[in-house]
Parts: sequence; structure tokens; C-alpha cells
Amino acid sequence: MSLVEKKVKVLNGYNHTNIPFKKLSEPVILRGLVGDWGLVKAGKSAQAAMEYLKQYSNNATVSAFYGDKNIDGRYFYKNDLSEINFERKRLPFDQVLADIDICSRDAQAGTVYMGSTTVDGCLPRFRSENDLVFDEEYLGNANALMSIWIGNRSLISAHYDAPDNIACCAVGRRRFTLFPPEQIQNLYPGPLEPTPGGQAVSMVDFANPDFDRYPRFREALKAGLVADLEPGDAIFYPSLWWHQVEAFDSFNVLVNYWWTTAPSFMGSPMNVLNHAMLTLRDRPEHEKQAWKYLFEYYVFGPKSNVTDHLPSQALGNLDSMDDVKARRLRANLLRSLNR
Repeated sequence: MSLVEKKVKVLNGYNHTNIPFKKLSEPVILRGLVGDWGLVKAGKSAQAAMEYLKQYSNNATVSAFYGDKNIDGRYFYKNDLSEINFERKRLPFDQVLADIDICSRDAQAGTVYMGSTTVDGCLPRFRSENDLVFDEEYLGNANALMSIWIGNRSLISAHYDAPDNIACCAVGRRRFTLFPPEQIQNLYPGPLEPTPGGQAVSMVDFANPDFDRYPRFREALKAGLVADLEPGDAIFYPSLWWHQVEAFDSFNVLVNYWWTTAPSFMGSPMNVLNHAMLTLRDRPEHEKQAWKYLFEYYVFGPKSNVTDHLPSQALGNLDSMDDVKARRLRANLLRSLNR
């Protein structure tokens, strides 16, 4: 039973070649989008699904999370937040799959989770029967990164990803609980390091929230969305949407595609955030408020307000960024950081 009541909208009448991604600003479910995949068909049996994956494996070394039975599939922190509650290992793909198989048969054996593993690196030829080919009219010129997630029953706490995402439920049932980016303060993010999977996660236990400790979570619940997926279903959600992902069966596989339509010369916005914490966060309040106005003017506000009153030859970095300007600006930033 989810505390979030509002359901993610189901988008009908589309297939993977004509989903209007550039027009979507909220999550949508695409029922049966990958129902014809070979893995989905094999996934009616966990053992058959594992054998199906093995036939494509090159036994590459992959990263996986190993947790004991006491974490109950929730890959998170130990009580004092100084350590995570599982062990990271790098092992051959076939070994990880065998360990997942053992844990799927014996709950006392613990739990294993292989997350965010590039498909082409560990499962050559997998795309021959399992892939989405997006129409550039809808996706733009972005190259989507295809990753696979395999494991036992699990709960991955709410976090955000920088790219846009379409997640395809291939084996087992999944639940996504999602919140828009503006709910960050009501989700009580944890430390920036260490993190269970690379991004800050919500500290709230969605199944049993402590409202005394996290009172603003009540507001987040009003804005939340929930999506229950069966094998063959997919969900799209935009960049920076918070999402908790639950896998309900003893063996589960999800395949996702990440992409961004931003030009390749643009750097990671996370670098800006880290630099802002270094240079702005601890300044006097009146200075921070003044800098907010500058950021609103130069970064977040209408570009026309910045450029329309200036001649084109005087714009410099105020004009649209390109590869040459980006290289020059990055070099200047590096020089200033290394002083």
C-alpha cells in the first residue's frame, strides 16, 4: 500500500518511435511498450530469464551490491550515516547472476543487486531482441545510454538523476514513487557523501514515515505520484524528478535509457552546485540574496533581458554558448580554480 495516492498518467496511442518526449514535463506510463522483448517473454519464469541473460553474457566484470538478510532489500545507510549497509563488490557478470539466483531461492542468504550496468559492456547482442529505437524528431540528437539493473527484491530510496529517463520493466513487478524537483526540501536529502548509489537519497522511510522527524514530508505526499508496472511496461520521467524504486519479486530485471538533449560541450550542472557551495553558501545573507538576483538575471531568467539591449559584437559569453566558447570559458575557470 502506497501513501501516495495520485497515479502516474498512462500515455496511450504511442510506441517508442513517436513518444513526444520533448513535450513531456511529467512522468507517464507506457503500458506494454516492451512486451515483445525476448527477455520479457522469457521472464515468465525466473530461471528461464536467467538462462536468457546468460546466452548474451561476455562475463565482463561488473559492480554489485551485496546485503545481508537484515537489510530486507533496502540498500541504505547504517544508523549513524557514516557507512552504507551493504558491501560493494566487483565480480564477473556470471558470478553475480549466480549469487542473485542463490538469494532468490533462499531468503536467509541475503540479497544482491547489480545496478546501472551498461548493456553493451556486459551483454553484447542483447539489443538484437531487446531495444528501443527512438525517432530523432521526438528525442532530438541525443544518444541514449542503455543500462540494465538485475537483482532480488529491493528498495532503492528516492533520489534524482540528471538525464531524462525511460525505465522498462522486463522481469518482475516494480513500483515507482515520484516527486517533482521542487519537493527537494520536503524529501529531506541525506549526505552528499557517502551515498548508496552516487546521488543523495531521501532519508524518509516512505513505508513508515516519521512525521515528527520529517514533518514536511506530508507536503511532499500531496505532490507525489505512484506507478505500478508489470513486465513489459515502461515509465518515462524527466530530468531531476525524485524517484523511489521498489522491486517486488525474488528475481527482477529493469532496462533503462538515459539521455540529455543538451549539447555535448556543456559540463555537469553538479559542478556548478559544488562550486556554489564552495564560494556562495556560507557568505553573509545579504550577499547571498544579491547573488540570487545575478543568477536569476544571467542564468535562469529570459535570455532576451540580457542580450536585446546590446550590439551582437559585444555579447561574448552572454550570447549562446558553442564548443569554442565553452573551451575558452572552461580554460579560464581552470586557471582561476588552480590559483
